Amino acid sequence: MSFYLYIILAYLIVLTGMNFIRARKIKNQEDFQVAGRSLKWQVMVFTLICTWIGSGTFISGAEFAAKAGISAIWLSAGAWAGIVLIYFLAGKIHNFGQFTIGDILEVRYGPAARLFGAIALILSFISIVSYQFVAGGFILNVATDGKISEPVGTLIAAAFVILFTAVGGMVAIAYTDLPNGIIIVLACLLALPFVYFAAGGLQTAQQALPQGYFSAVNSQFGAHPFLKAFGYFLSTLFLLLGVQSMYQKFFSAKSAADARKSVIWWTVGTIIVESIVVIIAIFAFSKLQGQIDLSVPKQGGKIVLMAARSLVPAPVGVLLLGAACAVVISTGMNYLLSQSTTIMRDIYQRFMKKDANPRNLVALQKILIVIIGVLAFFMATGLKSILETSMFAYTVYGAAVTPALLAALVWKRATKAGGLSSIISGTVVCVFFFIMTKVLPPELVPDGDPWGIPLIYPALIASIGSLIVVSLLTPKPDRKILERFFPAKAN
Repeated sequence: MSFYLYIILAYLIVLTGMNFIRARKIKNQEDFQVAGRSLKWQVMVFTLICTWIGSGTFISGAEFAAKAGISAIWLSAGAWAGIVLIYFLAGKIHNFGQFTIGDILEVRYGPAARLFGAIALILSFISIVSYQFVAGGFILNVATDGKISEPVGTLIAAAFVILFTAVGGMVAIAYTDLPNGIIIVLACLLALPFVYFAAGGLQTAQQALPQGYFSAVNSQFGAHPFLKAFGYFLSTLFLLLGVQSMYQKFFSAKSAADARKSVIWWTVGTIIVESIVVIIAIFAFSKLQGQIDLSVPKQGGKIVLMAARSLVPAPVGVLLLGAACAVVISTGMNYLLSQSTTIMRDIYQRFMKKDANPRNLVALQKILIVIIGVLAFFMATGLKSILETSMFAYTVYGAAVTPALLAALVWKRATKAGGLSSIISGTVVCVFFFIMTKVLPPELVPDGDPWGIPLIYPALIASIGSLIVVSLLTPKPDRKILERFFPAKAN
């Protein structure tokens, strides 16, 4: 068996031991869900990087870069813009002092908004967890030269993610992300020059790749190339601005200052890593395209992993494969914990058993993590494309939840009816267009877009439009509600 596998498994075993040790410090629900609100900015930086940079970067982002070239940066750039914007909200989010975005939605829009927001989150996040498992299968398959099949690798990845999350919750996630984040940044920086020179440099790559690989917008982007490219930008932008995993980290920060400072370095780290992954994928594909059939589902997602095996020295390859493994584990843990927290707080504790025994809540959430993880695993077994699944998950959450969530934090005129209509309309439009991709004839669904229209546009128009129109047509929110969000300026 490949020594790559032995090193990766040894690292996972070390992380397992660390998580069991950390888990002994968990005494209550606050420790499990938000690490006792004790994370310093140095820890926050790496856990934020690991939360965002998952298989969406190393697998679907790499697949996108292999197909679209440098214009794949549109997918990453939406997150960069979102991080910059969220800097101005990080302190406010921390000071609100809750556990989930449902806590924010209910204060502004009522209990129904909490419930519908939770439904949208679960639909999105279980998909995200499922393709982390698939990505783990890719990594183990490539690391062992096929000796471990993708289905078996998916099962192994799922087992580790579920185990880590159930054992230690946010404490395990944050302190697992610390070494993982360091490995991710270091591996990308070291691998880049080796892949570049192995591919023969820029001129050789340009000659080997189809025309348009180094253009800002690839002409092969569906029926409307610019709309498609900007749609990728909007999908990642709105996901990041509202994704609960990030808010849960800000709730976990030791102080508002720690939350804000972590965002600065999170921005730097994310831009560096995501840009390097796109560049590695492009140059690796120029060298290895004879071994990759992009028309076959999932093939393009292996390009960075193949580069780790054949285009860089073995020590760097091990580090790069380890980084890919780290992001899969970390992102899977973050999204698994986040949706289990949502179910516990926004559904079980809020609507089913308000007087639940605090001593039993942590144990119940651990059982719930296992159940959700198993469901995500079975979803993973039928997944065809990580890129397509990730974009649908991003859009559902970004269109259904983010507009209402941001309005709750920054727009005083947003009303209960406006916020609720935004969440419902965004979800309904996403589901409708998804169904259309399955029932319309292929010629009406170019590049996966019904009638050539990327899903993000009708979903955002419905969500933001209903938020604004309904809010302006209904009475202003109560002053006491506004004071929770605008304590110094509420009218």
